[in-house]
Amino acid sequence: MSSLESLAAFARQMRRDIVTMTTEAGSGHPSSSLSTVEILTALYAGGVMRHDPQKPEWPDRDRFIMSKGHAAPALYAALAGTGYFPRDMLMTLRKIDSPLEGHPNMKRLCGVEASTGSLGQGLSFGLGIALAARIDQRDYRVYVVIGDGESDEGQIWEAAMAAAKYKVGNLICIVDRNGYQQNAATAVIMPALEPLVEKWMAFDWHVQAIDGHDQSAVLAAFDAVQRVQNQPQVIIAHTIKGKGVSYLENGIAQAHYHGVPLTREQAAVALQEIG
Repeated sequence: MSSLESLAAFARQMRRDIVTMTTEAGSGHPSSSLSTVEILTALYAGGVMRHDPQKPEWPDRDRFIMSKGHAAPALYAALAGTGYFPRDMLMTLRKIDSPLEGHPNMKRLCGVEASTGSLGQGLSFGLGIALAARIDQRDYRVYVVIGDGESDEGQIWEAAMAAAKYKVGNLICIVDRNGYQQNAATAVIMPALEPLVEKWMAFDWHVQAIDGHDQSAVLAAFDAVQRVQNQPQVIIAHTIKGKGVSYLENGIAQAHYHGVPLTREQAAVALQEIG
């Protein structure tokens, strides 16, 4: 496993890439991407996922699905950081003919396992892939990041029921619990979303709740995943939308900046803060 120092450097570079590519594109969702950085750092650079950028079609690789597809810049930053494609390609985000589309497209970019963006569907897709592993007698795991706002979708809970019924132990869902969706807090848009821990437990999932920006806690949660058998698992990662950029972390700004890229002047300040 990589050292915490090297993972912190990886995460810092991811944040720089997210801010830079969305500002260059003039569109995208930087704040929704920044909240997922430590999760993706653990998966791609922390030794959690079994993957090889030189063999992206390796049948025994673990799979990752970014169900909240608007956070594609975070996925692209992780893929570039681990060598799936050159980092300078990040600057083509959302440009005509670029494979780095506004939402991940598995048919156009190496390393993308699922085309996502229509919210609520990624967990079902992941469940299908996880069941395919059982049929094919392979031992890979499927990791799916969903948003807390996305959890308003009924299809999330249909997938949760089916995964428990079939005891799909190689399916791991990570809820990016940053508390905001679109232009307001999740508690305002859908107050009944809580209690999340109890809801997932009621669906017979193994549940962990962690600080999603504490890299040690994130790694420990993924380590614990390895010891659970025959039961789907969910990690509720409490995060901050816009993490790493002070004015994005502000409560009012978290709602205002959903889907809003930074200006070049704002990006310069953000990069200074990120380091």
